[in-house]
Amino acid sequence: MQFPEFIQRFPALDVPFPEDVVKSYAVQSDAGLVVFFDFVKDMVLPPHSHLAQWGTVLSGEIEFTIAGETRTLGPGAIYDIPSGAEHGAIIKAGTKVIDVFEEAERYPLRT
Repeated sequence: MQFPEFIQRFPALDVPFPEDVVKSYAVQSDAGLVVFFDFVKDMVLPPHSHLAQWGTVLSGEIEFTIAGETRTLGPGAIYDIPSGAEHGAIIKAGTKVIDVFEEAERYPLRT
């Protein structure tokens, strides 16, 4: 599964991971940030926290630990991370997700 070409034209984010590991396509507004993530290689997302985040897995697999509870999520799964909840993940190559962040400037757009 590929994201449609028009989504691939959305701006990338300046995330702390190389583009050969994860690609990002973002829509930003004053109210929040919507990101289409495409994980090209396996990736470990270290534990961290921030304002609320909601997401859904489109393809692939994520082992998510949210507030001390670990679950394996596949296509169709939805996750809801409350503001301030520590979370981290092991993400398999080929995983695609849509993440929505309460924090409009969680990651800056790459220029």
